[in-house]
Amino acid sequence: MNITKTKKPIILAVLFLLPVTFLLFLYPSTHNYNALDIVKGDIKELTNFQFNTKEDQRLQDRITVLGFLGTAPNSKALTALNLKELIYDKFKGFKKFQVMIVVDEDAQESTSRLEEELNQHLPLKYWSFAYGSKAEIQALYNSLRTEQDLDSNKATDQVFIIDKERNQRGRLDDREEYQIEKKAPVYGLYSYDCIKVAELKNKMSEDMRILFTEYRQRRKGNFNSTSRRADDIKVNHD
Repeated sequence: MNITKTKKPIILAVLFLLPVTFLLFLYPSTHNYNALDIVKGDIKELTNFQFNTKEDQRLQDRITVLGFLGTAPNSKALTALNLKELIYDKFKGFKKFQVMIVVDEDAQESTSRLEEELNQHLPLKYWSFAYGSKAEIQALYNSLRTEQDLDSNKATDQVFIIDKERNQRGRLDDREEYQIEKKAPVYGLYSYDCIKVAELKNKMSEDMRILFTEYRQRRKGNFNSTSRRADDIKVNHD
């Protein structure tokens, strides 16, 4: 009987201490938080664009996934559908989140067909299309950091993460651990390929989650950024 009475407090103590210990292990990771890298600043605002919504839209003060579908957006249906299913549907409930797709001002019919396909189940409340001239589309694209050009239709399968201050976010060093150990040359990740499902599900989803965590911590007043800017980092390729 005495043994039973002794075991009971021990079991209760263990059950109480286990979650407390787990939280203590998590606590340091909050304060060693690494923000998503700023790879380019001062991304051009959508000043001269028209929109498919009644309201004027902007990049400033929004967390934006920015895409370019050019003169024939309906031909890029797979790009848009992957983006919707793997990124938009996952983050559409977050505050100040939007997807902004840039299309040619003469592509409204093709855009409408794509919009109908995307809106089959529910209207995309946080998804907009921005209509602009080819020159305006190119000027906006030129303000981004990228290693790829727009195609002949002013389109690309790549999408970009833009923060509330119109900084482009990504990874200055996208090497895997084994590549770092082997001292492989540094390479970055400045945009995300919507045709590569694994890249959206793994890398982009994770980077979006990190960015939302940063802004949530900022609101709470306990954000200590160790984010790196592209012009602040010096990379050793040796």
